[in-house]
Amino acid sequence: KVAGQPLEMEEVEVAPPRAHEVRIKILCTSLCHTDVTFWRLKGFPPRHPSILGHEAAGVVESVGDHVHEVAVGDTVVPVFLAQCGDCPDCLSDRSNICSGLPAGRPGMPRDGTTRFSFAATGEPINNFLGVSSFTEYTVVDVAHVVRLDPGVPPEKACLLSCGVSTGIGAAWKVAAVEPGSSVAVFGLGAVGLAVNDCRHQNHPHLLII
Repeated sequence: KVAGQPLEMEEVEVAPPRAHEVRIKILCTSLCHTDVTFWRLKGFPPRHPSILGHEAAGVVESVGDHVHEVAVGDTVVPVFLAQCGDCPDCLSDRSNICSGLPAGRPGMPRDGTTRFSFAATGEPINNFLGVSSFTEYTVVDVAHVVRLDPGVPPEKACLLSCGVSTGIGAAWKVAAVEPGSSVAVFGLGAVGLAVNDCRHQNHPHLLII
């Protein structure tokens, strides 16, 4: 509710999904340091109260109009970077920062409103990075959803939302590490361990520090 203050458990209302949106039952969510950073952040434009969390795995509970990419019952991972599939950046293999639905907008990416409210008062609650996974149910834009093999355990699948994809992407896409390269990785959190997985796959000469 307030930057830096303890989080509180509250009963909330989660509205049905609108067009291009999906309501997800969260099976597992993890804590990323980005959540901690935004929880502490005081010099930013206030977006409180809000529901934090952006690493999760869940099952589609309902869908809005014009949603064809996923269906009720699908196992999915919500992600904070959209993939509209139509903008120049989504169509390029040099960028994954969607310009059609840019990150960082308050509210839902297409209309700026929220699907959360306090059950007792009806007061709106802001969403976080288009995901808000610290809740039993959340509503996200379909451009922020990736369908997943239901055989992947939820406690591992949720890390694909941020930590694992960040680590693998850093080595594979950003640093463009090639087989045979010698690379130092600083840290053994989710990101560093994901880079370590790249080592086992293609890059045997990574030094983990």
